[in-house]
Amino acid sequence: MDIGYAAAVGVDTLWVLIAAFLVFFMQAGFGMVEAGFIRSKNTCNILTKNFLDFCMASLGFFMFGYAIMFGPGNGFIGWGGFFLKDARSGSGVPLFAFWLFQAAFCGAAATIVAGGMAERMKFKAYLIYSFIISALIYPVIGHWIWGGGWLARIGFADFAGSTVVHAVGGFAALIGTIMLKPRIGKYNPDGSANAIAGHNIPLASLGVFILWFGWFGFNPGSTLSVGDGSLIARVAINTNLSAAAGGVLAMFTVWKMFGKPDLSMAMNGALAGLVAVTAPCAFIQPWAAIVIGAVAGVIVVIGVVFLDKIRVDDPVGAVAVHGLNGIWGTLSIGLFGRAVLGLNHDGLFYGGGFKQLGIQALGCFSVVVFILIAMGIVFKIIDITIGLRVSREEELKGLDIGEHGMESYAGFQIFTTQ
Repeated sequence: MDIGYAAAVGVDTLWVLIAAFLVFFMQAGFGMVEAGFIRSKNTCNILTKNFLDFCMASLGFFMFGYAIMFGPGNGFIGWGGFFLKDARSGSGVPLFAFWLFQAAFCGAAATIVAGGMAERMKFKAYLIYSFIISALIYPVIGHWIWGGGWLARIGFADFAGSTVVHAVGGFAALIGTIMLKPRIGKYNPDGSANAIAGHNIPLASLGVFILWFGWFGFNPGSTLSVGDGSLIARVAINTNLSAAAGGVLAMFTVWKMFGKPDLSMAMNGALAGLVAVTAPCAFIQPWAAIVIGAVAGVIVVIGVVFLDKIRVDDPVGAVAVHGLNGIWGTLSIGLFGRAVLGLNHDGLFYGGGFKQLGIQALGCFSVVVFILIAMGIVFKIIDITIGLRVSREEELKGLDIGEHGMESYAGFQIFTTQ
């Protein structure tokens, strides 16, 4: 083997593994955000779900998911390489490095749902869901877009997963929380919503910073190669600028609407900017990343308010952050994307017309419909067999005691009226 080639593969492998480790660390970020945004009596439960998410995702993606996503097959599904037997890498790095990076992505998609269904879902039901989405549902979408499936063949673009990861997790959370129904005390008979405050904003803030940090593995790592470094650098700056714009615009939007610069909404705005730029980050200029993030910051605020109006109880804003902005980010490729940066067609604002935008819209629609139907069926079967929701008594007492027999903050009494 040529020494130069071997060295290049070695450097690329190291880069992909470092990125995989950063994406894995995002699990801690998700856990901190979700724990901070819910009540203290459910903290252990949500952290256990986040912890087991990655365990279930790793096993499910090893046994079945990778073969469905990257194995040889047809335009809809892969079918080869189960348990990684005779499997091939989907890039120029060794199979095990590529698998670990993709498994970390799979875990991220699964754990998004924990926040949307927090504080009232049975733990054993969640474990079953987590394995199924990781082993079967997420990989199908991944095959369509990243595994050479039908969307890839028509030119659909999603560089690092606004649709593959975030829209999948966000809309799975939407159908799940609709089927679970709202938490006790969330809505009044007249339809108005009661604020159920999170118990630890500093913890949530730490989680957002961890996620922002981990996103520098999530997006730049999706280059899967170091090359001359220019693509990694462009993706990194776009990622950062979109997050910053999202945080600022979300803060100003909620300030204008409700009279206070709400920190929790500003943090979700930064996450919304990160989600939105994940698909277009390789295909856009930095100024476009700012615009995309700014729009995402507005979308997340309006989305949270709208979901409350239709009585969809999403404790952490998972649907607005990941679902709505996953779609916005994917569509933005058709507006701001450039062929000179690797896209099949220029976006609308660069004279490319509606071709790329139309392809992006078709892909978004197809993924959302598939996820709503597939996960609706999964959640319905779980509900019929073992049940989705804990009892009223257990919900009021808290899932930490009811599900796990332990307290997150032992040694003193915490009173709650909810």
